[in-house]
Amino acid sequence: MSKNLSKDVLNVINKKSGKHISENAVKKLASTVKPSTMQNEAQLRQLIKQVSAMANVPVSEETIRDIVSAVKKSGMNPQNMESLMKLMMKK
Repeated sequence: MSKNLSKDVLNVINKKSGKHISENAVKKLASTVKPSTMQNEAQLRQLIKQVSAMANVPVSEETIRDIVSAVKKSGMNPQNMESLMKLMMKK
């Protein structure tokens, strides 16, 4: 992921969440994500909850199910997270 995109994404997250999330906190969480995380429902749910807690944004069980379903159906490759981040920045 490019350096500028990373900073842009972090700025968008901080603005939308109203909470300052450090780059190091994001990197630490990202380092725990493995390719298998995207296909393992329990691990994916845990990741969603960790991101939710970090951003201080509650996520309903229905939303978690929707995210898990979308990620599994898309066959999302963790090496291609840049496209996901670009998509999220548009919302």
